[in-house]
Amino acid sequence: MKSSHEESPFNALPPIVVALALVIFGVELMFQAGARGFVGGPVAVGWRLDAIQSHAFSGTILDWMIETGRWPPEHLMRFVTYPFVHHSFTHMLMVIVFLLALGKMVGEIFGTIAVLLVFFLSGIVGALAYGLLLNDPQPLFGGYPAVYGLIGSYTFMLWVSLTGTGNTQYRAFTLIGFLLGIQLVFGLFFGGNKDWLADIFGFATGFAVSFGLVPGAWGRMMEKLRQR
Repeated sequence: MKSSHEESPFNALPPIVVALALVIFGVELMFQAGARGFVGGPVAVGWRLDAIQSHAFSGTILDWMIETGRWPPEHLMRFVTYPFVHHSFTHMLMVIVFLLALGKMVGEIFGTIAVLLVFFLSGIVGALAYGLLLNDPQPLFGGYPAVYGLIGSYTFMLWVSLTGTGNTQYRAFTLIGFLLGIQLVFGLFFGGNKDWLADIFGFATGFAVSFGLVPGAWGRMMEKLRQR
């Protein structure tokens, strides 16, 4: 029998979380290798820009689809491809850190399908909010809205746990408050775009979807509200 210290740390992670992380890392690795001339030749230097143009979510394209009533598959797929394209290695690395940590927790409690549901649905809703509520020509890309959905699901678990112990439920929202505070500070001092709106809606989606992942959670919440 192998001792625990000889086992791979990935054994403790749900396979779907590892798969998502590998896809995100693989895409960034391709960009890095192309930019340094290791693969693809001279044209590979522009692979990241090409990917942003063809796979990032665009509010302008969404407006065009709504106005014309045309929904080309190559544009609809942007809702699920934009979380896999990042503007730098650091950007990608932070997304993977959140994905591995929170995806593990969500996967262990709710299961593999829940991880996929929260990840992609949060990304889709975040993109819709970005496109419909803002008039920003800048494309939306990167995995933050999707992993913020996992943060929302994790927050839901904390919220339910604190409810059961009688502790202050608002403590469950400490993590999201801290992260949004950091984004605000960076935005004030270093400038930034408005993709924080997609992050917030991604978080809210993950939190809301989690009600459906726990049998009877919605009914218990409504009963608690009626008692107040």
